[in-house]
Amino acid sequence: MIENIEINCHSSIKINKGKVIYIDPFKIENEKYDADIIFITHDHYDHYSPEDIEKIIKENTIIVAPKTVKALSKMKNVVSVEPKNTYEVEGIKIETIPSYNVNKQFHQKQNDWVGYILEIEGVRYYIAGDTDITPENRQVKCDVAFVPIGGTYTMDYKEAAQLINEIKPKIVIPEHYGSVVGTKEDAIKFQKLLNNDIECKVLIK
Repeated sequence: MIENIEINCHSSIKINKGKVIYIDPFKIENEKYDADIIFITHDHYDHYSPEDIEKIIKENTIIVAPKTVKALSKMKNVVSVEPKNTYEVEGIKIETIPSYNVNKQFHQKQNDWVGYILEIEGVRYYIAGDTDITPENRQVKCDVAFVPIGGTYTMDYKEAAQLINEIKPKIVIPEHYGSVVGTKEDAIKFQKLLNNDIECKVLIK
């Protein structure tokens, strides 16, 4: 389920399964121009980076982003999305999950920022975005979950483990640490708090 998946750093995810998919590309080292679809969760600099998008975008790349990311409205091939909705892009089924803070002000619910559930080859991948535990993400059903663990702007590793133990994916991949916020030790602490039947894959080295 996680073959051909990598995290460049932070929350910059690449999934290569039939289509080349990037989520929140950030700190891309070399020009690749290989993206079929780019997903943006919100417009903070470490998630919406125009200079990194320029390194991976090609003529027919589709960009999926919240309608509140105004800077993308002038680009072509943009699919604007809202929370709590379903879409289909290039044969990939998409669900948008509200992504927001409940006890801090960095990511407010009214911004309509999102996480995504992507159904690819029958596997449901949940990319949480920058979020705390919310009523909406506690209802997520997925096979693989990417969750922020760095704290400050999102869940910390303890809160992330609490959410994952509740929604019970088969595999979880921690992210949003080791660069802007959080440490590599957070991933080790997170892993120790998980139920034994949940596999944790650490892709940020």
